[in-house]
Amino acid sequence: MKKLFLFLTIALLSISAQAQEIKWMTLNQALTAQKKKAKPIFMDAYTEWCGPCKMLDKNTFSDPKVVEHINKNYYAVKFNAEGNESITYKGKTFTNPEYDESRKGRNATHDLTMFLKVQGYPSMIIFNEKGDVSNVIVGYHTADELLQKLK
Repeated sequence: MKKLFLFLTIALLSISAQAQEIKWMTLNQALTAQKKKAKPIFMDAYTEWCGPCKMLDKNTFSDPKVVEHINKNYYAVKFNAEGNESITYKGKTFTNPEYDESRKGRNATHDLTMFLKVQGYPSMIIFNEKGDVSNVIVGYHTADELLQKLK
């Protein structure tokens, strides 16, 4: 009986933890989803070496109010601004031809990062229901600060 109770408790806690996470997807997935159901896109453009990006993940994107707001109102995208993902946006395919998998730390900048004119990291880019950029939020923001900017 104790084992069953323990198992159920752990299962419920893990479900609760999962329920409080942003449902991240790729930009390609979000753009496809947007064609089926119009909804803005919230994109976190980050890099692996960016300290404020890690703070945003740890402090802001884990806040239950932020999680609820983003999941309810946006398709959420995690985009490594120095990654090697191939992305089709506005009829053009963007890649990172200079990407070097063996590099640690900074890598080459993704072509989409350049196209979107990202000024710094982290940058949170809001795309409207038609897929056009409507707002850019640069830098680290607390949960309350980010929610104010998103409302």
